[in-house]
Amino acid sequence: MYPRLLEIPLPVEFLGMESITIYSFGAMMAIAFLTAAWLTRRELDRLYLTGTIGSAKISTKSKSGKKQVAQVSPASMVGTVTVIAVVGGVVGAKIFHILENWGEFMLNPAAMIFSQGGLTFYGGLIVAAGGIIWYVRQSGVSLFRFVDAILPTVLLAYGIGRIGCHLAGDGDWGIPADPDKQPGFIPDWLWGETYPNNILGQTLPESGVYPTSIYEFVIASVLFGVLWSLRNHPFKAGWLASLTILFFGVERLLIEQIRVNNLFNVFGLEVTQAEVISVFMIIIGILGLCVLTRRK
Repeated sequence: MYPRLLEIPLPVEFLGMESITIYSFGAMMAIAFLTAAWLTRRELDRLYLTGTIGSAKISTKSKSGKKQVAQVSPASMVGTVTVIAVVGGVVGAKIFHILENWGEFMLNPAAMIFSQGGLTFYGGLIVAAGGIIWYVRQSGVSLFRFVDAILPTVLLAYGIGRIGCHLAGDGDWGIPADPDKQPGFIPDWLWGETYPNNILGQTLPESGVYPTSIYEFVIASVLFGVLWSLRNHPFKAGWLASLTILFFGVERLLIEQIRVNNLFNVFGLEVTQAEVISVFMIIIGILGLCVLTRRK
């Protein structure tokens, strides 16, 4: 694995650092956010030009310094939305990871807070979504139209981010792979990966573990392709977002069956935090489709 892509030596020591390290996880997350931002901007411009979505009210300053409100394409909001997604995503992901590993956190809070790993996707999604919803509502743009444009790209960004998890070896892997069940047409690296040099420093079984990060990248990319092809659907605003939420829930619920994660007792069942959230997302997605599968 390649948790560190590049180390740039500094001419002088700065804040105790002798070099700047570029991590593979951070690099892939940057690519994921930039890709989602670019695609969302394209889609919002398309919806704006066709009259499907209205203009956004953005506060600006005139040359004299006075505040004024400009009516612009919602695509101009993407920069701020990306910042909210990055900050809210990282903070939310870390909070949910701490809640999921509370005992470990209490033993060494600082180590978990400032560790390179330990990011729970659903936590980041929930916190970032809250911030984005607030911002979109302030702009006067149709929330359902906006989430129709952004959510499919978030699914693709999620898949790209998982490649960062794979390269870093941050613990987002599956249970031990069974070599006796490996189909002949599947290569070894796609069936069982040992993640040498992983950022956690863990030694995995010789048979390897299921590289669930790769599986999620493939599934997310395919599902994004399906959603992108359905952008011109004839149904009400929010229909595409509902389908995306359903896809998110089903994808993660399936992956959780072969993924290593902490278990919790919920009504007598041993489940993971992600499984519980996935079920809620599936229910929300289905309800949304039932209500919104009607022509505009």
